[in-house]
Amino acid sequence: MPPSLTDFVPADHPAHFVRELVREQLDLSEVFAAYSTRQGQPPFHPTMMTALLLFAYTQGVYSSRRIARACEERVDFMAVTGMQKPDFRTINDFRKRHLAALGKLFVQVLKLCRRAGLVRLGHVALDGSKFKANASKHKAMSYPRMREEEARLRAEVDAWFREADMADGSEDAAFGQDKRGDELPAWVADKQRRLERIREAKAALEKEAAEDEDKHDRGEGSGRSPKPLEKRQRNFTDPDSRVMQTKQTFEQSYNCQIAVDAESQVIVAASLSNKQNDAPALPAMVRQIKSNTGRQASELSADVGYCSEANLAELARHHVEAYLATGRQSHGTATATGQRERGRAAEMARRLRQGGHRSRYRLRKQTVEPVFGQIKAALGFRGFLLRGLARVAEEWRLICTAHNLRKLVLAR
Repeated sequence: MPPSLTDFVPADHPAHFVRELVREQLDLSEVFAAYSTRQGQPPFHPTMMTALLLFAYTQGVYSSRRIARACEERVDFMAVTGMQKPDFRTINDFRKRHLAALGKLFVQVLKLCRRAGLVRLGHVALDGSKFKANASKHKAMSYPRMREEEARLRAEVDAWFREADMADGSEDAAFGQDKRGDELPAWVADKQRRLERIREAKAALEKEAAEDEDKHDRGEGSGRSPKPLEKRQRNFTDPDSRVMQTKQTFEQSYNCQIAVDAESQVIVAASLSNKQNDAPALPAMVRQIKSNTGRQASELSADVGYCSEANLAELARHHVEAYLATGRQSHGTATATGQRERGRAAEMARRLRQGGHRSRYRLRKQTVEPVFGQIKAALGFRGFLLRGLARVAEEWRLICTAHNLRKLVLAR
């Protein structure tokens, strides 16, 4: 076997780069702060575990079992871990325990990209894409179906209790000598648990509908009428995820947003929501660009899904030159169809028409869309492992961190 870690893989291999970057340039104080006691077995070193996770993500390996197997079989992973072999439970527990701290590494890696000259903020393109949640759309139930199922289960459970009351005289024959006769069969307990879950889901949908109505009455949100309660549904596996329309079909998904610098396709802002519509994400993404990099982008382009009077006003307030499509652009043409000819949107439509094929809007497709392609193809990321909006949002930031690390490796 090689006498040194540097001999496992070539000197310019990304494994060495990621290991040394984590050890020497990233601030892991928030991770270390979680280890406040010396009781129990000494853990694997947090720096090594962080480097292992980041390197695994840059290689498109996300499952804790696959990462653990790679530590035993792949020399590039051995170069990161020093031939240590944490099992999959240790890897999974570390990721869950430090998920928020790991998500914050996105900003630190972004600053390193900027220091390397990869982030210019001359032009930034914004886009969103739907990624599959760790839940099946067949595990979702609409509000009307919940009412029907609640009534059916309640009647079924009540009927069983009535039958049990009538059977008091034949307990021994029905349940055996060692039973009292009032125990719930497993199928009844399961149905009761399902009934409770349906009642909780119904209450959550009613609360969600009431909150949306209240926001609409206050003039907040997108301005559209809230979805009626009868058309809402909730997933029992991941209640925060939503059935969303993709290019091919409808899928249980989350809506992932990225803002990408045109200079080298580095992600400068990332967020995630469970809303189908992209427009509400723009103001927060614009603020995040400034927060993450220390200064604001000069120009921003985005497709028609982000175009609204409120968003155009927000970009003007931040002194960002906007290039937002006001309608669907026909293939091979410089103008869009179905344009919104009023207010700021009308001014934007005129600017795009005047620019024609030379308009700065053309940078959008070659900037942000290839990044989603790289995440889905090169990194092989198609869906989330975690569940719940907060946890999935941090997982998305880890994916974006891995993408930026790959760009940083290429810029060495």
